[in-house]
Amino acid sequence: MKILFFINSLSAGGKERRLTELLKGLKGNSNINFELVVMSEEIHYKELIEQETKIHKLIRNKKKDIAIFKKIWRICKIYQPDIIHCWDSMTAFYLSPICKILKIKLINGMIVGCPTKRNICNSHWLRARLTFPFSDCVVGNSKAGLKAYKAPEDKSFVIYNGFNFKRHNNMTPPEDIRKELDIKTRFIVGMVASFSINKDYKTFYQAAEVILSRRNDITFLAIGNRTDSIESRGLINPDLIQNFRLLGIRSDIESIINVLDIGVLATFTEGISNSILEYMAAGKPVIATRGGGTSEIVLDSETGFIVDVSQPNQLADKIEILLNDTALRKRLGMQAKLRVETMFSIDRMVNEYISLYQSVIIKSK
Repeated sequence: MKILFFINSLSAGGKERRLTELLKGLKGNSNINFELVVMSEEIHYKELIEQETKIHKLIRNKKKDIAIFKKIWRICKIYQPDIIHCWDSMTAFYLSPICKILKIKLINGMIVGCPTKRNICNSHWLRARLTFPFSDCVVGNSKAGLKAYKAPEDKSFVIYNGFNFKRHNNMTPPEDIRKELDIKTRFIVGMVASFSINKDYKTFYQAAEVILSRRNDITFLAIGNRTDSIESRGLINPDLIQNFRLLGIRSDIESIINVLDIGVLATFTEGISNSILEYMAAGKPVIATRGGGTSEIVLDSETGFIVDVSQPNQLADKIEILLNDTALRKRLGMQAKLRVETMFSIDRMVNEYISLYQSVIIKSK
């Protein structure tokens, strides 16, 4: 079986990490050959280069570059894949007509979130409407995402993200991370997410300020693209900035999460968050915003807490409940790790994708 994977970029992010882990899992399967097409120069996940994955780079000369169609056509004709698996709406848009003409099975993996704007003003929603009819199957990483995009039920599948526990090998000791970041407070609370439109750093920072008005034994971390930007810093009271570390993109994310006492994810919309998986896999209790696919992974009051959207006081209260109860933090963290081990393992994710590929091939015969 020959599979050609397409993704817009391999920058630091959830779907990019998920694809990287899948390709690492498929590498040892003698029945599957694959190559990867990336429409960007940026490759954050160097593991794919280290495992010698064949990577094609197709760079657009402008935003709407019709020459890309010809380049994709050429790669498909040379490689002759049985299946093309795209990982975002942009590549789904380019691939739909080509797969139809060349009679290549198309797995549309663009659903990674739950859009709140569900009309043609949302480019992802529009591309979903245009590409779903040409897709042999549509894969989402949450039931909520498939429902939000109104994916056709007869060809829709949920495959949850999987966590690779080998990522915990060779982590930097917590005391070294504390020293590097100059953290002397007793507690550390962190949020791993890009500083972007769907992530609610304003609420996270406001909750932190509410807590810091009552106590001064906590350092709050923000980790992800543009968390170290002027805009991010501008949301924080300058008088409290000494209790924050705005770290930007980090390659040692496992070591950073390992030093946390609580993992937070404040958002406006979410599918299945890799950040939440990473917190839980590290045995950290989670506090996350209600909505999207979050309730499919976080069990309220069992593996963490779920709070309402844009409610900093509610978030602050939950953080303090956990900080003030060591036994509760440990119990929720242990249950969180167990849930990832049983429901969201990397082996389970890889095996479910392999089963999907096999079923697509069988149906084509």
